[in-house]
Amino acid sequence: MDAHLRELRYFVAAAEESTVTAAAARLFVSQPALSKQLRALERRLGFDLFSRRPRGLELTSQGSALLPVARDLLALWDRGYAEARAAAHPQQLVVGMQTAVGRDLQRPAVARFRSALPGWTVSLRLVGWDDPTAGLGDGTSDVAFVWLPVAGDFATRVLITEPRWVALPSQHPLADRSEIPFSMLLDEPFVALPAAAGPLRDFWLAVDERPHPPVVAAEATAADEVLELVTAGVGVALLAVGNAGLYQRPGLTCRPVPDLPPAQLAVAWRSDDTRDAVRVFLAALGA
Repeated sequence: MDAHLRELRYFVAAAEESTVTAAAARLFVSQPALSKQLRALERRLGFDLFSRRPRGLELTSQGSALLPVARDLLALWDRGYAEARAAAHPQQLVVGMQTAVGRDLQRPAVARFRSALPGWTVSLRLVGWDDPTAGLGDGTSDVAFVWLPVAGDFATRVLITEPRWVALPSQHPLADRSEIPFSMLLDEPFVALPAAAGPLRDFWLAVDERPHPPVVAAEATAADEVLELVTAGVGVALLAVGNAGLYQRPGLTCRPVPDLPPAQLAVAWRSDDTRDAVRVFLAALGA
């Protein structure tokens, strides 16, 4: 019986997290979808991998026997994929991004990187919000500029800390205010990141600062999509003050929300990736 790599990843995550809720957040999938995939895998295998308990998941004896094998298979595949991609582009570093970075970060870092490693190229790759790891999770990026929080086994270093602002249509009744307390936004419809963004979606909806769940009017997978929906009057959205400057457009107004914790832009990389090119790029950012 064959199992797909995605199913093995789901199985390993569920085994390590011990709850479907935590595993789904780690994998950036919905809880019902994860539960369905685990049940489908068990049916094809012909035995249960987990005992479902009120407090979470417990591995069966079959699941315990399969777990180390699944981990080894995934590690071998990830290593082989990285080596194959490196063979196709032996001197290319792929840098993932979720939004335009700006802030005079990547330009000097790329220049320092190329000076330190002549002959290497840097490819900048814009990744949608449906992958909040900006390509690190599936190995299509080597390092990434990400907004925290990011789930998964990744190392991060905060580069910029910025206040959160709100983007509104210019004709919005609150747009004339110099700043807008978050309490005045609680009942506003919001443009949200997709559910796959997991904890990052919650951060940009300021879920932890709300007494009740947000009103989500629409979802978008890219910054330009978010702001087009805001300009069209579909909803409002939170953003970092640096992005308020980068994404200016007619019909859009951005105002400070002074009582929200700030946003953090970080560089992230796989914690087990010790390649010289990654190390050099990180050093270039820190210079």
